[in-house]
Amino acid sequence: MSSPDIAGILEHSKELDRLRKEQEDVLVDINKMHKKLQATPELVEKTGDNSLTKLKALYTHAKELSENEVSILLGCSVSNMLVSQLDALLPSGPPGQPRRRIEGNDQKRKRMKTDSDLSRITTNVRSQLEAYASLKGEQVAAKVTPDEADKDEWFVVKVLHFDKETREFEVLDEEPGDDDEGGGQRKYKLPMSSIIPFPKRSDPSTASDFPPRSQVLAVYPGTTALYKATVVNGHRKRKTEDYLLEFDDDEEEGSLPQRAVPFHKVVALPEGHRQ
Repeated sequence: MSSPDIAGILEHSKELDRLRKEQEDVLVDINKMHKKLQATPELVEKTGDNSLTKLKALYTHAKELSENEVSILLGCSVSNMLVSQLDALLPSGPPGQPRRRIEGNDQKRKRMKTDSDLSRITTNVRSQLEAYASLKGEQVAAKVTPDEADKDEWFVVKVLHFDKETREFEVLDEEPGDDDEGGGQRKYKLPMSSIIPFPKRSDPSTASDFPPRSQVLAVYPGTTALYKATVVNGHRKRKTEDYLLEFDDDEEEGSLPQRAVPFHKVVALPEGHRQ
């Protein structure tokens, strides 16, 4: 085989190595994005978040790299000649050629895994949207941040509608507080991140067993407002039993009274809660 032939083989080999290295880097970035979305799926609901756009761009880039690799190997007569020349150069049964095939299979398995991860994320998001749509007519905990306020307010509202396209809830505050200037019932449009479904009264198994001293968000007895509280007894004998809680800033005679709150009026404390 002439020197120009060998030079061509080496040039194509370098290009293939470069493409495969770039594919590996893209796969690493895709897996990082999957882990990020799986850990914090609420990110995609935030206005201005472009996580899914970035993920789509990574998949598009990976597809282009894969097509370029195939084009170099099989897309023209030069590449076909390259394969036959490599077969002629390599002795039978060396570790190099099988190793190439194994690496190719690994690449395929990685792509299959990332495709499966993306499919699982898409299915989870779709299931979550269906679950939120089923909340119509139900009472939920809703977060409203008043203008010029430095804290969030949580209260019980009724779900009127959930728009899957905009991913917004339309809710009704059926019992606004005495300090509400408008008076009467009020409607709000809120993002998914501002809504927390309550455990179902008819299904105690949907309630959580919070460990003692953990913090929760609970409806203060006699009101429709939710406040941060500390669990006194997390291990209830029966799922239908009330939680015994101590609400923050609820001091009586220098101590925090312990108040019973129904299991279907207690939810986990949201991350980054401000109150």
